[in-house]
Amino acid sequence: MSCDSDPYVFTTDALPSDPRFLPPLANGLLGWKVFDSIMHMGGVYNGEAGDCHRADVPCPLAAKIETEEPAQHNYTLDTHTGIFSHTLSSASVTASQSLYCHRFYANILVMEVLLERRVTSEEPVVVNLVSSFDPHSKDIQFESSPDYKGGRHIQGQTAKAEFPGGSCPTVHLIWTPVPSTVSLPPEQTKARWGFILIVANSLEAAKSSYDEGLNLMETGNLRPSHEKAWKELWLQSKVEVTGSETLSKAVVGCMFYLLSAFPSIHDTSSCFGGLSPGGLSNGGDGQDYWGHVFWDQDVWMYPGIALFYPKLARSVLEYRVGTIDGAKDNAQKQGYKGLKFPWESAVSGREVCPDDIYGQQEIHINGDVTLAFQHYLYLTEDLSVFTEGKGSEVVFGVADYWVSRVKWNPDDQKYHLLGVMPPDEYYYNVNNSVYTNTVAKLSLQFAVELADLLQHSAPKEWQEVAERIEIPFDQELQYHPEYDGYSKGQPVKQADTVMLGYPLGLPMLPEVRRNDLEAYEPVTDPNGPAMTWGMFAIGWLELGEAEKAQRLLEKCFKNIQGPFQVWSESSDGSGAVNFLTGMGGFLQAVLFGYTGFRVQKECLAFAPMLPDEICELCVRGINYLGNQMDWLLRKDDVCVILREQTGRAGNTNPHKLQVVLKASGAKIPLKPGQPVTFPREAGCICKMDPPSSCWPL
Repeated sequence: MSCDSDPYVFTTDALPSDPRFLPPLANGLLGWKVFDSIMHMGGVYNGEAGDCHRADVPCPLAAKIETEEPAQHNYTLDTHTGIFSHTLSSASVTASQSLYCHRFYANILVMEVLLERRVTSEEPVVVNLVSSFDPHSKDIQFESSPDYKGGRHIQGQTAKAEFPGGSCPTVHLIWTPVPSTVSLPPEQTKARWGFILIVANSLEAAKSSYDEGLNLMETGNLRPSHEKAWKELWLQSKVEVTGSETLSKAVVGCMFYLLSAFPSIHDTSSCFGGLSPGGLSNGGDGQDYWGHVFWDQDVWMYPGIALFYPKLARSVLEYRVGTIDGAKDNAQKQGYKGLKFPWESAVSGREVCPDDIYGQQEIHINGDVTLAFQHYLYLTEDLSVFTEGKGSEVVFGVADYWVSRVKWNPDDQKYHLLGVMPPDEYYYNVNNSVYTNTVAKLSLQFAVELADLLQHSAPKEWQEVAERIEIPFDQELQYHPEYDGYSKGQPVKQADTVMLGYPLGLPMLPEVRRNDLEAYEPVTDPNGPAMTWGMFAIGWLELGEAEKAQRLLEKCFKNIQGPFQVWSESSDGSGAVNFLTGMGGFLQAVLFGYTGFRVQKECLAFAPMLPDEICELCVRGINYLGNQMDWLLRKDDVCVILREQTGRAGNTNPHKLQVVLKASGAKIPLKPGQPVTFPREAGCICKMDPPSSCWPL
C-alpha cells in the first residue's frame, strides 16, 4: 500500500510553520517533540504546589540533517512503527534520519542516520548534523559525570520538591556523542550510524539501559525490537473506517498518540506517571497545563484505550491508587473525610492547581476517578485491582468524601452539594451542578456494590445519600438545567449536562435526551475545548440521527493541525498542543457512538449506527471479560468474530459469551474463530451462563 493511501502514514515535504505541531514521540516514560531541544520524563516535576510543572530535560539527539547542496525533503511519521523520518535527496546523496522513543525499552530514545551515495565520485559525501542541544535546564542543575563506555553522562536533581519535605527526583542522561558531520568516503556507497540516549532516575538504571542499548545495536535488534512492540500493540487494537479518508486518518492519529502516552503492555515497574492533556512531550513551566493530570485522563482518554487493553487501563487506576495519601491530605485540608483527588495532580496526589478555586470547587473529579474503576471492573471482572491493588480504598474513600461534603435540606428532603464548579468552568460557586451530583450518586452506588462484592460492610449513609441527592430537572421544560439557577440560553464552555446520557448513563426518556442536546448545543462556545462535540455526536447517535451527529463530529477536524494529525485544544490552533483530551473524546464518539457500545454491569451493550459517508467500520480487539472480539459494522448488518481465548487477570475460567439481540430476542453463541453475522440492531454481549450474585474473589 502506498503512503498516499495508507491512513497510518502521515507524510509531507514541508514541516509545519508552527513548530508546536511537530509530531510528539513518546512511550509512557519519555516524551519528545521531534527536533526540540527539550524533552520530558514521566513523574519528573519541578516546583512546589501551584508552581509544579514538568521539568525540562535537555535532549542530546536534537539534531537535523542538512547538506550544502540543494535537496528535496520528505518528512514522514509512520504510525505502524512509531518512527519519524526525515529524508533529503540531493544530487550526490540520499540521507535519512530516523527518530523514535523505544516502545519496549522505555528509557531509550534513538536517532539513526543512513547515507546512500547517488553518483560515483572521488569526493567524500558530507552531511551536517545541526544540533540545538544545550546541556543545561532551568529546572535541573546538571553536572558532568565520567563518560560511560564511550557515552557522555550528565546528572542532576530538580530544584524544588512538589510539597515541603517531598523528594526531588534525580535524572541521569547517558548518550552516544553526536558529531557535527557524518560522511561517506569515496570508495563507500552506503553507511549508517546509530545514536542512543538513556534517561533514567538512577545511575544503576542508566548504565543498565545503556548496556542494553549497546547490545541491541550490536545485534541489530534495536529497531526490530521497537517495531515488534508497536506491531504487537496494533494487533490488539485497530479502528479502521471505510468511506472517509479524513476520518480514517483522524482515528489512526488519535489511537497512535494516545497509545504513545501509555507504558508498554509488558511494563512491570508500576511507575506510570499518568496522562496529562498535552502528553509527555509538553507540560513545561507555563505550558500545556504544566503536565498535570486532570479528569481528562479518567473520563476522556481512558475509556477508548480500556476497551482494548485491560493492562493499560489498570496502569491508570494504579496511578490514582498511588496518590491516595495526597488525596487524603486534600480532604483533610478542606475539612472533609475520605479522599479528595486533586483537580490537578502530579506525583503525590496533593493539589497542584495554581488557582485554589478549581481544587476547592471542581470536585466532580472524585466521581470521575471512581467511574474509571467501575468501567474497568465491568469490562474485566478483575477484583484484584480492588483487593491487593487497593482500588477499594479509592472507591470507599471517595464515598466517604461525598457523605461528608453534602448538606441535608429539610425543605425538599434532599442532599445538596453547595459551592461547586461544574465541568463548565464559566460558572463557579454554584449549587447542585447536575453533572457533579450525578457522578457523586453513581460513585456512591458503585461503592455499595463493590462493598457487597468484597463482603465489606458499607456505611448506610452511602446508599442513603445516593438515593436522596438532588438531581436538578426542569419538569416544565423537560430538560436538565446545568445547576440550580441556570437559565436556559446562558453560554456554556464545554460538554457538561450532555454527559449525563453518556458516559454517566443517567436513565432518561429520549425526549429529555433530545431536549438536553437542543438546549446546550447552540449556546456551547464554538471555540471551546475539542472534546465537546464528540459528546454531542454520541447523544444524537443514541437518538438515531447519524447525519446530525456526523456534522458535529466533523467540527473536530478544525482542531487537527498540519500533516501529522496533531491536535490543538481550540479550533484556532490555540491552547494545549497534542491535545490528548480532544483525541480521547473524538475516539469515544467513534468507539461508543457509531457502535453504541455501553459498558454495563452484566453486559457490553451495542446499538450500531453509521452515517451515510461511512461504508464500514472495523473495530478489532475489543476486550471483554478476557475475550477479544473483532467487529465489522456495515449499513445493514454486523459481523462479530471471537478470537481464541487467552484467559484474563483475576479469573482463570473465562465465561462463554453470546450475542443477545434486543428486538428479536435471538441468542447467538460466540465460538472462537467462527464469524457471527446478524442484522444491524441493538443488543448486547453477555455471558451464556446465568449471572451469579457474587463474582469470584
